Amino acid sequence: MIDAEPRKRDTRGFAEFRTGWPSVLAAMLGIGLGLSPIPFYTMGIFAPILAKQFGWSFGEILAAFPILTFAVLFMSPVVGLLSDRFGVRPIALTSCVLFGLCFMALGASNGNLHLYYATWALAAVLGSGSLPITWTRVVNNRFEVRKGMALGFALLGTGLFGFVIKPLASTLIAHLGWRMAYVCVGAMPLAIALPVGLWAFHDAGAAQNHAERRALAAERALATPGLTFRQTLKDWRFWILGTAFIPISFAVGGPIPNMENILRLHGFAPAEIIGLTQLIGLTVIAGRVAGGWLIDRVWAPGAAFVLLSAPAAGCWMFAQAHLSHAEAALAISSLGFAAGVEYDLMAFLVARYLGMKSYGAIYGTLYGFFALGAGIGPVVFGRAYDAAKSYAQVLELSALLFVIGAGMLLLLGPYRRFAR
Repeated sequence: MIDAEPRKRDTRGFAEFRTGWPSVLAAMLGIGLGLSPIPFYTMGIFAPILAKQFGWSFGEILAAFPILTFAVLFMSPVVGLLSDRFGVRPIALTSCVLFGLCFMALGASNGNLHLYYATWALAAVLGSGSLPITWTRVVNNRFEVRKGMALGFALLGTGLFGFVIKPLASTLIAHLGWRMAYVCVGAMPLAIALPVGLWAFHDAGAAQNHAERRALAAERALATPGLTFRQTLKDWRFWILGTAFIPISFAVGGPIPNMENILRLHGFAPAEIIGLTQLIGLTVIAGRVAGGWLIDRVWAPGAAFVLLSAPAAGCWMFAQAHLSHAEAALAISSLGFAAGVEYDLMAFLVARYLGMKSYGAIYGTLYGFFALGAGIGPVVFGRAYDAAKSYAQVLELSALLFVIGAGMLLLLGPYRRFAR
């Protein structure tokens, strides 16, 4: 007798995508053109220009990442709590606009390093609502059978625009200058993500006024399975997740913004560097899709251990004195694939181990842990280069941190079941 359960799950999964694809599309564009990927993928393009223009060191330029980090550490729980209370739509769309305007303002930099840092801090505070915290909330609520796949598609935006934004920024700088390049890139959230978000990104059953929203939020909280935020802070799984993602995000976030300079030190020509760094975006996309497909079907921490340990070999290859074109492509691909897995993995693990009752606040707080490693990583890499004119030692450290962070996820144990 044929088991009908897999067929039933496939039918339910198809029905989820048939009704939920507009929200997935809006989330993909909002995340891809938000605070998380755009600074991450463009900093390495603008850094040599700013260093030449104003005489800043790489460490000083990349110090913008810790500023982003500490602002996000503060704002992520705030955004999560506001999303739980007022709904994610107004927060995500408003933040999308404000982040774009702040990024455009970087084109007015005048050599004052403090003004440069202040602009990044403002972008982080006002743009925190464009982080995956908000966009993945709706996707998580709409999907159950194919939750991992839906999150993977939603987070494809980081890889899609990571692939596009590097050569686009280089072309804009070459033809319009670096100031107009900042303006054009900053205009993309307003021109692309905002219109689609206005059309497709909606809270299910969103209320029209403040009193209705509060009542609806209370009703949803009672009906939604999972832990409250206060309960979560006492749960050891929350602290395992937070602690594990710090070394993982450091190891992913450190090399990628410095990739152009890493490849330059290995003797690659500018045209080769552009071609190789485009692999980051492509493999991020592959990581989103393959990772989402995989964690729907196997135990997610086990899959994560394999997928996030592999880039350790890539970091080790970059740390060697000699690197062929094929080896560089392989190492970059391993890092991009890891970057593609991490965000949807975090969202998936929150839903499976801590539940959806306080998803916004929990994910926002965990994102703060993630941002801590991702923000410190680039500046540590930049300082290492300024001091030794080499990235070898910090790349070897990243290889070790990949294995440590991925191994910690194995401690989470089986998925939890929450009573409604």
